[in-house]
Amino acid sequence: MIEQIMKSYKPLIAIPVIITLIAIAIIAFNGLEQGIELEGGTITTLNLERPVDQFQLESMVERGLNTEVTVNSFNGTTAILTMDGATDSIAFSNLMNGTATIERFSSIGPALSAQALNQVYWALAIAFMFMSITVFIIFRNFVPSMAVILAGMSDLIIAVGGMSLLGIPLTLASVGALLLLIGYSVDTDILLATRVLKHRGGTVTERALSTMKTGLTMAAASIGSMVALYIVTVFFIPAAEALSDIAAVLIIGLSSDILATWLMNLGILRWYMERGGR
Repeated sequence: MIEQIMKSYKPLIAIPVIITLIAIAIIAFNGLEQGIELEGGTITTLNLERPVDQFQLESMVERGLNTEVTVNSFNGTTAILTMDGATDSIAFSNLMNGTATIERFSSIGPALSAQALNQVYWALAIAFMFMSITVFIIFRNFVPSMAVILAGMSDLIIAVGGMSLLGIPLTLASVGALLLLIGYSVDTDILLATRVLKHRGGTVTERALSTMKTGLTMAAASIGSMVALYIVTVFFIPAAEALSDIAAVLIIGLSSDILATWLMNLGILRWYMERGGR
């Protein structure tokens, strides 16, 4: 079955390309939500001292501080609140006196958030640039190098598109997941390109199939571990929002890497080999 699919591989290259274009459209129309670190604002974790429901707590803070409040998590004993703009910690502490104790309080102004966002863009750009340079150094050939780079770019775009679609905010945690994704996608793509181009035993299809067994095993193990992390953090540790964001981004990215590597990258390499490339 797999051998038959690989014989008609050229139309399959279009699948990750189309998904990437859809992801770009989603990002363009839907935008990307930004976390407190990048957008500015205040986030706090409270331990409640008296019975109060979620709506009473939200209303009390909005009236007392004259700001918009979002309750991210509430279980009757603890609550996580997000407030627009920088909030004075002393005023907030006085407001919560007798209602809750403050376990964590973080407030970021617009200047710091703008600087952090700029650094995020630079980090992603520099990481991708050095990845591209490394790939060209390894293969010293334009077509295989571009196949690896395009697959990595497709993974990154689809992951960001998934974040936009599912409402996963761009935070320092999710940016770390995107950086991890760049490394992982290149790892599988280089594995494929090295075995297909530099190994001489068997046909191109046989070498690709052998590599696919290793690559899909790696992908299944990675996705399975991220699914487990996501389930644990969402259902048992809701306060660990950063971990659930990392897991969600990596699940999307690692799933898209399967398509980018074994349809687009492999398809380009097959086309290159058939045209006499070495």
